[in-house]
Order: sequence, then C-alpha cells, then structure tokens
Amino acid sequence: MASVTLLIVFPFLMAYAAARDLLTMTIPNAVSLLLLLGFAAFAGATGMWGWDLLSHLGAGAATLVVTFSLFALGKIGGGDAKLAAATAVWIGFDQLAQYLVVASLAGGALSVAILVARAHPLPSLLGRLPFAIHLHDAKTGVPYGIALCLGALIVIPETVTWARMMAS
Repeated sequence: MASVTLLIVFPFLMAYAAARDLLTMTIPNAVSLLLLLGFAAFAGATGMWGWDLLSHLGAGAATLVVTFSLFALGKIGGGDAKLAAATAVWIGFDQLAQYLVVASLAGGALSVAILVARAHPLPSLLGRLPFAIHLHDAKTGVPYGIALCLGALIVIPETVTWARMMAS
C-alpha cells in the first residue's frame, strides 16, 4: 500500500497539478487535499506516528505560512501555496530546503523561458490553442505548479519518506 501511494499516487497528483496549471493557470484544491489524504494513507501503512508524523505536518504548516504570505503579497497563486504546503508534508523537514531550492531554480528557469517566449510572436500553430494564447499574454503569471512538481519529483527519492517506503 505504501509503495503504491508513493510511487503512483504522489507522482500522478504532482504531474496532474503541473499539467492543470499549464493549461488553466489553476491548481484545484482537490489536488492538495488528495496529496494530504495520500500522505495519511502512507503514514498509516508505514506506521509513521509521534514526532515523525508531527515533523512532516510541521514542514507542511511552515511552508503554508511562508507561501500563504507570498500569496497575500500577490507574489504567487493560492493553488501554488497550497500545493507547496501539501508537497512539503510528503518531503518533511529533512529535505525541505533542497525541495524549495530545486523548485525555485526550476521556477526561475521556467519564468525566463516564458519571458523569452513572450518576447517573440506566438507561432501560428500554437495560436490556435487557448492555453498557449493565455500563457503568451504578458499579463498572465507563470504556472509555477510545474516547478513545484519538478522539485518534488527530483527531491522525493532523497527523503526519509522514500527510505521508509523502501524499508516496508
């Protein structure tokens, strides 16, 4: 059960969040909720309780405080804030800094790529796709869920969570 949750459910939800953010510039609340429920199933299946569980929940809570503050300042979207926090619950404090650095670097690269693309006319083939038109608009933000997904998928194999799954 634990391996299914970590190896299938977690990456699927992260990829869905990234794709949904790219196509619609929104990340549904259900994705973050399902990530939390998946973590609860994982924690139960691996016997994660006590301080270990509280540490993972604390990583999510700390991330939510920071990302919600960024949301309140208009720097990131609400879906991004919730996704980062739900992902932090999976990552835990042991690799949280690494996750945030990798996601930030990926987000920076994504932002530069989008700015470069916006500086050029949209190719006619892409001009037929509503999401491409929307993404090309300079008033549109950056689908940061892509960077959060990439950061999570790169970092998760380095976590205690992953080691716990491999041990069960």
